[in-house]
Amino acid sequence: MRTKIFTSRQLKEAAQLIKQGELVAFPTETVYGLGANALDSKAVKKIFKVKGRPSDNPLIVHIAKKEQLYKIAYIKPETIKIIQKFWPGPLTIILKNKKNIPKEVTGGLDTIAVRMPKNKIALKLIELAGVPIAAPSANISGKPSGTSFEHVWEDFSGKIAGIIKAKRCEIGLESTVIDLTTKTPILLRPGGFDFEELSAVLPNLIFVSNKKIRIKKAKSPGMKYKHYSPNAKVILFEQRAINKMKSYQIKYKKLNKKVKIIISQKTKKFAKELFNIFRQCDKEKVDIILISSIDENKIGLAIMNRIKKAASKIVT
Repeated sequence: MRTKIFTSRQLKEAAQLIKQGELVAFPTETVYGLGANALDSKAVKKIFKVKGRPSDNPLIVHIAKKEQLYKIAYIKPETIKIIQKFWPGPLTIILKNKKNIPKEVTGGLDTIAVRMPKNKIALKLIELAGVPIAAPSANISGKPSGTSFEHVWEDFSGKIAGIIKAKRCEIGLESTVIDLTTKTPILLRPGGFDFEELSAVLPNLIFVSNKKIRIKKAKSPGMKYKHYSPNAKVILFEQRAINKMKSYQIKYKKLNKKVKIIISQKTKKFAKELFNIFRQCDKEKVDIILISSIDENKIGLAIMNRIKKAASKIVT
């Protein structure tokens, strides 16, 4: 398959491919998405095939206008309050679905994950396609998400119909996901909006680590499976164990392993670069990544969520 490269001036052509049941990768403010017509089950199946993604891992449905939400999900009063405050933006909401979206998108659940991105290219693509677009992150399943055109080209050149070339994604981590179908709203995945920002609007919002709850059926991407992992083995050092990093480096170098030490920072700049750093380690054929932890509040919660998902071992 020849993968077409589109600019922001060629969105009509890209949207036409979506209408025809093809896959198009597009930029958002968070990470690149791998998009298909959310109403076309055959098109959606292509996403799972090309990514190597488990079929029970639901997809996020992207919309261009808030009014589209009423066509695919049941709305609660708190939902209106949330979308007025945070949409368009890096927030995905889990709601009860109206069952007009194929089961391939929802993972067979009675819930649906929806967001309205804050990216002009993404919004225009959805508008021109005339349908909601189902899109997980544009990367091979389990690997670091694509945050630039170059990342997506490396993963999917020759495998999908098109890629929209644009600047690197602004945030660099996937959207925050909250579940509004439960009695108490739950933060399922930290991301572009932090817990503190959301709590100001949803005072009863809670966050429960995925390790503390038994997940039978994931309502959101990023919950059930290992994610964001480079080819290198990632070893995370908790803050009280950071002084052990040097000894681990010496140990692995004696075994002729190429080692990379990463000192994490609780900054938006580090969040934006994290997946790029992981991908660069793969290019450099790094065997072992030793990475330090940070405080798990504000942007630190999202950063640590991704690092923990990628880690093979945590040193305490």
